[in-house]
Amino acid sequence: MSDTTLWAELLAYGTGIGLSPIHIAVLLLLLLGSQPLKRGGWFVAGWGVTTMATSALLVTVGHSLVLDMTQGSHHRTGLDLLAGGALIAVGGRELLRSLSEGDTPPGWTASVDRFVNMPLPLLLLLGAIAEVASPDDLVLFAKSAGVVLAAQLPTWQELIGLLAFTIGASLLLLTPLIAVAVGREKVVPVLERGKEILFARGELVVAAVSIGIGSYLGWQGIIGLTLT
Repeated sequence: MSDTTLWAELLAYGTGIGLSPIHIAVLLLLLLGSQPLKRGGWFVAGWGVTTMATSALLVTVGHSLVLDMTQGSHHRTGLDLLAGGALIAVGGRELLRSLSEGDTPPGWTASVDRFVNMPLPLLLLLGAIAEVASPDDLVLFAKSAGVVLAAQLPTWQELIGLLAFTIGASLLLLTPLIAVAVGREKVVPVLERGKEILFARGELVVAAVSIGIGSYLGWQGIIGLTLT
């Protein structure tokens, strides 16, 4: 695997994790509420720490189990096929839900306000649990760890790769936070509009990304089958 492919895959899988409508919606409401930089900053920091820690843990476990994650290996092919199927299933479910509900806000929007009003430590804890408990996120975490293991990098390069993955997963949260830090009053209307679009079309975006990444992983798995 070339360096370009490695970084592209890590950023793509990270972006897939970052497309979490619930976490983005919570952050937007935090930035529109009181103490936006403090509460929003801690929320994004908690997300980043959870992402880095989870991916590092999976890479460490992979090393301890001596898993062969090179293209065509049984472990890699199985993970690609499993991850691809899971993501396509998630994307199909979200697409059908979006089409059937029409303009009705998704069910998760009703609980967002309760999240925002929680004490900050509890909010950070629940945010971390929600991130690692999501089946599609777990698939992408496992796949990113597999990519790093397959590259057979030195430890310091593995850390850089995991950092790139974490940045990719955090971009959609970092962008509004930085915008508020630069000039909150100017971006408040944009945040409001972003929240409305997210509530109306969040499931459709997740569906498109899940099906896209899932199709790619399924294709990689099929290639792996031809090599075994």
